[in-house]
Amino acid sequence: MGKTILTIAGVVLAIWLLFTVIGAILSMLKFFFFIGFVAVIVYMAVMLVSKAPKSSKHR
Repeated sequence: MGKTILTIAGVVLAIWLLFTVIGAILSMLKFFFFIGFVAVIVYMAVMLVSKAPKSSKHR
C-alpha cells in the first residue's frame, strides 16, 4: 500500500515538474520575443532617423 502511494505521489510530482518546466520555457521564449521586438523597433527608428533628409540651417 505504501509503495502504491509513493508511486502515485512520484507521478504527480513528475507531472507538476513537467508543467513547471514547460511554463518556465514558454515564459523565457515570450521574454526573448519581447526583447527582440523592442530591438527591431529601435533598429527601425534609428534607420529612419539616419535616412531623414538633413536640414541646411547651419550653413
